[in-house]
Amino acid sequence: MRNALALLILTSLLWLGQIHAQEPPDIAEPVPERTVSLLDYYNDGGWMMHVLLLCSVGMIAVAVYCFTQITRKKLMPASVMESMTRHMEKRDVGHAYEICQSNPSSYSEVVSSALLKVNFERDRANKESMMEAAGEALDQEETRYMLWVNYLNVFATLAPMLGLLGTVVGMIESFQMLEQDRSQPSELAGGIRKAMVTTAGGLLVGIPSMFFYFFFRDRLTAIISGIQKSSSFLIDVVSGEVKLSGTSGEEA
Repeated sequence: MRNALALLILTSLLWLGQIHAQEPPDIAEPVPERTVSLLDYYNDGGWMMHVLLLCSVGMIAVAVYCFTQITRKKLMPASVMESMTRHMEKRDVGHAYEICQSNPSSYSEVVSSALLKVNFERDRANKESMMEAAGEALDQEETRYMLWVNYLNVFATLAPMLGLLGTVVGMIESFQMLEQDRSQPSELAGGIRKAMVTTAGGLLVGIPSMFFYFFFRDRLTAIISGIQKSSSFLIDVVSGEVKLSGTSGEEA
């Protein structure tokens, strides 16, 4: 009887062991990967990203303004230049001044300032006063547009500095966690992530701002140089130092 009972228990144990061996092993469910969007990066950067966002909006607005206003067509229209050349050849100062007033531009402002100083009773039609008036008007026009271009330089300098400030803040938070014995990687990742995101955000604003600054600065310099050359030519014409017989307005 004892032998039969022992045999039954042994058989039961072997049968349970076989069933356990046939059970499939537990497979851990794969952890879904986190998809990070631009909004997630923006939120990870903290409050500093709001300031960088304002800088980016300002940079875009100034760049659009410069694209539309700092152009040769806007600042020195070809039609006005041709009309000025014809009237200066005839010494028709009155009509030339009216054209400048009806077609406002930087070129018209410079030429009209010079025309106000014309005096045919003086030597060379008062050329020295015309040149001085034109130079002052040209400086004013350059300053007016360069003010907007300089805003791009402000954004190019300010944005990386703000990103660096965000980097410092993020690293300080990480070191504070280490000081509090909270050295788990997941806890340190937040401060380090903020540091890297703000640095990237500052560079994303600063790099295009710097590019646009140099681009529009050089464009404005070239246009101002053209206005100076053309206005000086017209002053030479009205003063009698240059004769335009047989020439076209394209020489201006």
